[in-house]
Amino acid sequence: MEERGFLPVQPTNWDETDLIESDVAILILKSLHSRGNSSGRGLSERLRLPFLLVEPLLWRLTQDQLIVYCDAAPMNDAVYQLTDAGREKARRSAEHCAYDGAAPVSLDAYIQSVQAQSIRSQHLTLADLQRVFSDLLLPRRLLDRLGPAVNSGRGLLLYGAPGNGKTSIAERVSHAFDDPVWIPRVLGIDDQIVRLFDPLSHEEVPLEAPANNYSKTPIDHRWVRIRRPTITVGGELTLESLEITFNASTGIGEAPLQLKSNCGTLVIDDFGRQRISVDQLLNRWIVPLEKRYDFLSLANGKKLQVPFDCLVIFSTNLSSKELNHEGFLRRIPYKIEVPDPSESDFRSLLQRLCQDLGISHQTQAVDYLIDRHYKAAGRSFRYCHPRDLMLQIRGYCFFHGTAPELTEENIDTAVANYFSDA
Repeated sequence: MEERGFLPVQPTNWDETDLIESDVAILILKSLHSRGNSSGRGLSERLRLPFLLVEPLLWRLTQDQLIVYCDAAPMNDAVYQLTDAGREKARRSAEHCAYDGAAPVSLDAYIQSVQAQSIRSQHLTLADLQRVFSDLLLPRRLLDRLGPAVNSGRGLLLYGAPGNGKTSIAERVSHAFDDPVWIPRVLGIDDQIVRLFDPLSHEEVPLEAPANNYSKTPIDHRWVRIRRPTITVGGELTLESLEITFNASTGIGEAPLQLKSNCGTLVIDDFGRQRISVDQLLNRWIVPLEKRYDFLSLANGKKLQVPFDCLVIFSTNLSSKELNHEGFLRRIPYKIEVPDPSESDFRSLLQRLCQDLGISHQTQAVDYLIDRHYKAAGRSFRYCHPRDLMLQIRGYCFFHGTAPELTEENIDTAVANYFSDA
């Protein structure tokens, strides 16, 4: 996988870092205070800065009698510890902000990176979607509608009956983009730290050494290489989760969902049933959805303009008529129904699931399931039914010590367990 348009290169001087040396010196003191004595290169690794920049700061802190040498270290290095004055300075600084990790990246540098790696600059083909949805057996007409919507990089509404894979479709969209992106671990904005990289939301893509383009290009390790993100939020969505949240005890900020989703996909699942109303969400995102930028507030009240560069996918069991919100729907240019499978697709899914799960089956048994429990019962096909029913049958057979087989008796048992109206 090769990055196009952006590569964070290791800084060779302080101007290239956009950092103030005194701020990094404070990070060094806090790191020694919270984690104990360390070599100079150990501190360099914690800060994710090259040793050639950190070493002069260590010398200066020694001259200021805030740290002292306490032991020798390999490669002409030394082990450092805090003096009483250094410990007190670190303690006072930690009361304001306890952060002591990687040095931050400036907001300007982050904005430039988003522009260079924008989701809107990516263009999927039909083959890309067929690859990423290969196991879902989606109809071609759905892919033909989905592709242009994804390539637009704008809002998309997926609607239709539950159980047809809307969430699965939405969450796989970013996987069709096989190029990774770079994001800062943390942002430094107006003397405040905001975490951006989230191991629970972002999937790191380590560099492959040595056969890559980076063997001759030292990387700025304040940045982390990830897959284009896919972040999903459901009924728990609140207005607060769309703002920077600051921990009062640590003084560290956490980036909101949409900022973590930049250069990727933000999925609003079960849309219309959130704790906030459609009106509240529309009022909050009316500018971002149209202008592609957002405004966030820092703890000190200062407003920031930040990129809003995520494909927002709203997934709902409600129809566009049931949503009944013209203002919102007008700002979502693509509205795509995820339909029920046809009988032919349903049969194909059953056959595939039986093969995957090792369930013996005959055409007559499939006919029985469809005729008796769908057509006669007036029940609609759903994409989730084949897997759910076949898992029921396999579990039933395992419990009774018999080979998994699609029989009328096993079908009746699975249907009775699965459908509340059976």
